[in-house]
Amino acid sequence: MTSGNAATSGNAVVRWNETAATAALTATLAPTLNPLHESRMYAIMHIAIHDALNAISPRSRPYAFQGRARHASPEAAIAAAARTSLVAALTDLTPPFTDTQAAIAGVETAYTAALAAIPDSLAKQQGIELGKKSAYTILAKRADDRASTILLIDSGFPQGVRPGEYRFTPGFTFAFAPTWGEVKPFALRSAGQFPVEPPFALGSKRYTADFNEVKRLGGDGITTPSARTADETRIARFWVESSPLLWNRLARQLATTRHLDLWQSARLFGLLDIALTDGYISTFDVKYKLLFWRPVTAIQLAATDGNPNTAADPTWTPLVPTPPIPDHDSGHSVEGGAAAAVLRGFFKTDRMSFSLCSFTALPGSTCTDANPAIRHYTSFSQASNENARSRVLVGFHFKHATTEGVKHGIKIGQLTVHSYLQPRH
Repeated sequence: MTSGNAATSGNAVVRWNETAATAALTATLAPTLNPLHESRMYAIMHIAIHDALNAISPRSRPYAFQGRARHASPEAAIAAAARTSLVAALTDLTPPFTDTQAAIAGVETAYTAALAAIPDSLAKQQGIELGKKSAYTILAKRADDRASTILLIDSGFPQGVRPGEYRFTPGFTFAFAPTWGEVKPFALRSAGQFPVEPPFALGSKRYTADFNEVKRLGGDGITTPSARTADETRIARFWVESSPLLWNRLARQLATTRHLDLWQSARLFGLLDIALTDGYISTFDVKYKLLFWRPVTAIQLAATDGNPNTAADPTWTPLVPTPPIPDHDSGHSVEGGAAAAVLRGFFKTDRMSFSLCSFTALPGSTCTDANPAIRHYTSFSQASNENARSRVLVGFHFKHATTEGVKHGIKIGQLTVHSYLQPRH
């Protein structure tokens, strides 16, 4: 199974989305290491594609590029917009994620193949020129968004010293992307547009309940016993995968099975990736303002928290090493909430049956294995809620961080789908 079965799709937008996903994997942004630049890359590419197509036939409001090229080839415009924006985004990557030569080569191969499949004509040439213009427009608009200058690996980030304060998680000697919240959003007025309820007080009953829940369920089952069921372990590992990688894979599936045309597909991916990118910007703004400790730190240091109902376990170990980022709110949960809100808004329903594989499922059952583990869903909310729940089961987050994250993401997704790329009537 590929990352989305789009290789044989007749929809050029879907094919280029999978090309972008392959590039993200090749450049090691995905499946786990840097979803921040990954999400931005998809958003820039799909805005360029969307605006190019709408210059040929205006069906929804453009985001950046406004032009008219009625006789241009849509497929050529898509290819040129995608290739130009992808290569630029990959070239701009911040260290240590700079091994991009193979990823760019893959994009160039896809571009050559896409153009070779289009008969030479004036329409083809006009499409190429249109796609490049659209890409250059959004790239210029994002040139000063700070994404390419953000320090991702900050070993000098000041760690907390008091109970409840964030400090580096076990296995890491740095904080990841502490200033990503300063990146310019795509849809939000500011990163802090939607307030988030803060973490519970360490001495409260609600904090105690969340502490004991993640302590009981989130352990690795080796060093630390866990009460997870076998299916809960599968859920925990399944959703570790990069949110942009997984939710874009779902969008490819839906665009294909629902027979969306090029314009509809461009709008779907544009909305989804704008919301996912702003979700990361907004949650990182929250995380590094609140600077709340992760469960692994809280459990190991519980003897210092002043709460008689939390017991310390100095060797407590989560199922997967906890990312070097503060707890609250849960970025994965923000992403799931945003994605589900966009998909609900686009398709005008929450009820949708679909199935997903994962690149981080248990060994031998990933998307690329012969017999991948497939999870089935009947609504976008179901998938989003399972995604959020997985962050407790894997030992990464307190439940409160996940529930607040989902609510935060829903607001971002709803704003995006109601305010951008609106259909023309």
